[in-house]
Amino acid sequence: MSHPTADREMSVNREDRYLMIRTLLVDDHTLVRTALGHLIQSAGDIQIVAEAESGEDALKKLREEPVDVVLCDILMPGIGGMETIRRIRARDEKIGLVAITAQVDVSLARNVLAEGVHAYVTKDAPADELIEAIRHAFRRDRFVSSRIAREIALSSTKGDVDPFDALSGREMQVLMMILEGTSNQQISERLCLSPKTVSTYRTRLLEKLGVSNDIELLRLAARQGLVELDGSGDKGR
Repeated sequence: MSHPTADREMSVNREDRYLMIRTLLVDDHTLVRTALGHLIQSAGDIQIVAEAESGEDALKKLREEPVDVVLCDILMPGIGGMETIRRIRARDEKIGLVAITAQVDVSLARNVLAEGVHAYVTKDAPADELIEAIRHAFRRDRFVSSRIAREIALSSTKGDVDPFDALSGREMQVLMMILEGTSNQQISERLCLSPKTVSTYRTRLLEKLGVSNDIELLRLAARQGLVELDGSGDKGR
């Protein structure tokens, strides 16, 4: 004969497991995944059931492990975060999508939100914002971290036209790598694209932004706040 207290405890445990938000964590840096994983699971109602180091790996893990929410870095090698989000959304619209980034850029933010993510946060966001982002995505509600929301609001207030708004998510990914000084060959290897495709992206970027070379591109990015230049006109460290 079972004890009433034990039965009650077993019932609570089953309910707790049922209410846990099963989350897939996608980031190409092991240390970042480890830090985020510890932070997220400290909430008590979120469980990291799988980790992936790339978009390709994430799609594979989703075939093996049912999840409620995917937390995905935007700028990653391979197919990249944006394409990963598109493929996950096309596969299962019931999965909550949280995009995370180390860089705050209004154009990138607008591109990401246009892809239908439920939440968008920065990696330096307070712990409670990251937790709330996952909970909102689980409920299919929209959530944007305070820093991103502030930048979007300030951009709207200025009324300036951001030339980077014309870029696609993939083009933004290539752009950010160019601004970091990454060569075409390195971009090709990190994004698993042919050198010819990378060259095409680079040419298309310059045409869309109305600049003729990387120096003009860097100066334009500096004017829009994507990078900082030191006194000599070089990118600041």
